[in-house]
Amino acid sequence: MKTRIPVAVYAEDPVLRTGVVHQLRPSPDVEILAAREDARARVSLVVVDEVDDAAARLLRRLQRSSETRTGVVVGRFDQDALQVTVDCGVSAVVRRAEADQHRLVGTVRALARGEAVLPGDLLGRLLDHVGRLQRSVLDPNGPTMSTLTPREADMLRLIAEGFDTAEIATKMSFSERTVKNVLHQVNTRLNLRNRAHAVGYVMRHGLI
Repeated sequence: MKTRIPVAVYAEDPVLRTGVVHQLRPSPDVEILAAREDARARVSLVVVDEVDDAAARLLRRLQRSSETRTGVVVGRFDQDALQVTVDCGVSAVVRRAEADQHRLVGTVRALARGEAVLPGDLLGRLLDHVGRLQRSVLDPNGPTMSTLTPREADMLRLIAEGFDTAEIATKMSFSERTVKNVLHQVNTRLNLRNRAHAVGYVMRHGLI
C-alpha cells in the first residue's frame, strides 16, 4: 500500500483552509492532518491573502520547529513577499488564483520529493532587482563570486528562471543525478535549507 503524504494546512481564514483541504482530500497521495497532528507533517501549506507579519511569524516558526517542507498559497504576492518566503525557507509558492486540485496536489508531491515550486516570473524580477542592489553595495568582506563554481552558478541561475531538474540537466548536458548532487553540495557547503534558500542567498549576495 502506498504511503500517503501527511499534510498540515494553516490558514487564519477557515474558508481558505476549507477550500484547500477540499482540493487535496480526494487525492490518494495526501493525508490531511488535524491540528493536534501537525508535528508529523512532511508538508505544510500556509494559506494567506498576503505574506504579512503574521504569516512571516508562522513561516519562521515552521522553519525553526519542524522538519516539514513548507509551501505558501497566496492571493497577493510581490518581490518583497518572495524575499520573505525565501528567508523563511519556503520551498513552494502557488498563487491562489492558480491553486486548482492539480496544481495543489502536484505541489505537495514536489515538496515531498524535496523539490522547489516557485513562480519563474517573480524569481526573474527579483534576480534583476537584488543583483543590481547587491552589486552596488556588496560588502567587500562578504561572499564573492569564488563562493560558487561556474557550474554551480549556472545551475542556480536556471533554477531562478524556473527550470526544473530535468530541464537543467538537458540544458547543461548533465544527468539529473549530477544536477541534484551539485545542488546538494552547494546547500551543504553554504549551510542552506533547500534550493529556494540557495537561490535567495546567492541573489542577496550578488553571486548570480
